[in-house]
Amino acid sequence: MRGGFHLSTLFQNYARRSIHLVKGSGTVVTDDKGQDYLDFTSGIAVVSLGHAHHALVKAVKQQSEKLWHVSNLFESPEQELVAEKLVRDTPFSHAFFCNSGAEANEAAIKLARKHTQKNVIITFEQSFHGRTFGAMSATGQAKVREGFGPLLETFRIIPYNDEEQLEAAIDGDVAAIMLEVIQGEGGVHQVDPGFAQKVTDICKSNGILLIVDEVQTGIGRTGTRYAYEQTALEPDIITLAKGLGGGFPIGAMLGSKELFHSFGPGSHGTTFGGNPLAVAVAQTVVDIVFKKKFLEEVEDKSNYLIEKIQTVLPQEQFAVRGAGLLLGIECDEDVLPFIQQAEKAGLLLVQAGVNVVRLLPPLTVTYEEIDQAVDILAAILLKEQIAHS
Repeated sequence: MRGGFHLSTLFQNYARRSIHLVKGSGTVVTDDKGQDYLDFTSGIAVVSLGHAHHALVKAVKQQSEKLWHVSNLFESPEQELVAEKLVRDTPFSHAFFCNSGAEANEAAIKLARKHTQKNVIITFEQSFHGRTFGAMSATGQAKVREGFGPLLETFRIIPYNDEEQLEAAIDGDVAAIMLEVIQGEGGVHQVDPGFAQKVTDICKSNGILLIVDEVQTGIGRTGTRYAYEQTALEPDIITLAKGLGGGFPIGAMLGSKELFHSFGPGSHGTTFGGNPLAVAVAQTVVDIVFKKKFLEEVEDKSNYLIEKIQTVLPQEQFAVRGAGLLLGIECDEDVLPFIQQAEKAGLLLVQAGVNVVRLLPPLTVTYEEIDQAVDILAAILLKEQIAHS
C-alpha cells in the first residue's frame, strides 16, 4: 500500500471493476463476499451456454485426462470434426483454428492479401476487429488506434452503411471488404439490408473478397448459426471466437474452397490454436447451439426481451436495436453511471460506445432472469429520466 492505494503487479490496461467474481452457474455469478449477480455480459458474448455448463465441464474433464496439447504438425481428427460441423451447409469448405478473435482476423487479413495479391482492405467507422497490429489497423475507432505510431496503411476506413462512400473506395488495389453484421463494440449498429446487398454486388462484380467478422455475432448469438445468414451478404471468409468455446479460448477462420491453396504449409500457424482441450469444448458447444430448437429458443427469448424492454421503457427516449441476444439500448447520455448502479443492484452489464447499454446474456438465460434484469434496468433508467424531467 502506498498513499492508500494498492500497487498492482499487473499492467493497468483494463479499467477493472471492483468486484471479484469467484464462481458462476448459468446466468448467475457470485463474488468473494457471497453477493450474486445476473450476468448479462456473458464475458462479453463468450459464455454462450452460461457459466459452468455441465456438458462443457464434462468435456474439459474427459479431455484433460487424455491429452492437453500436441503440435499442429500432427494430424488432428478432432479439429477435422469440428471444422466439418462449422462449414456444413455454408459457402465455406475449410477452417483454421487459433486462440482468439484478433488472431482469427489476422489470419483472414493475411489470407485475403495472399490470395488476391492485393493490399487494400476496406473496413468501417466504429468497427472493432481486435488489438493486434493488423486487427487494430482495421478497426475504425480512434480510441483503439491512438498512441501506437504508424499503423498498417492499406486499410481504407469509410462510414458504415454508406453506399456512395463504398463505391468511391473501390479500385483495382482492393483485396477485400471486412465488416461486422452488427458492430457490437461500436454501438450495436446493424448492417442495412440495402447496404448488405450492395457489398455483395460490388464484391462479385470486382473480384473482391468479403470477410465477415462474426467474432461476437457468431455461434447462435443472433438467433442463427452465423449472423450473415440473416442478410444478403455472401462472405468468402468469416471469423469466429468468443461463443465458440463457451469460455474456453479458441478462435476460427472459415474460408471457401477457392482460397484453399493460398494457405499452404508455412503460410500461417499457431502453437496453441485448436489444441485438444479447446477443440473438445468447441465441439460440445456447436453440438448444442446448432440444434434447430436451440436457435429457435434464442430467437424467442430475443423477441421476449425486446418486447419487455419496449413495454417498460419509453421508446422515444430508449431505442432498442440489435438481433438475437446481442441487443443495445441507446440512451441520451453516458450510460456508465447506469451500469455502475445496475451492478450494485445485482445486474452486470457492459457498454457499447458511450451512450448504449449492451445486453449479452447467455443463450441459456431463462425468461424469469430476463424479467429480473429488465426490472432492475428499467428502475434505474426511469429513475434517471424522472430526475432530469
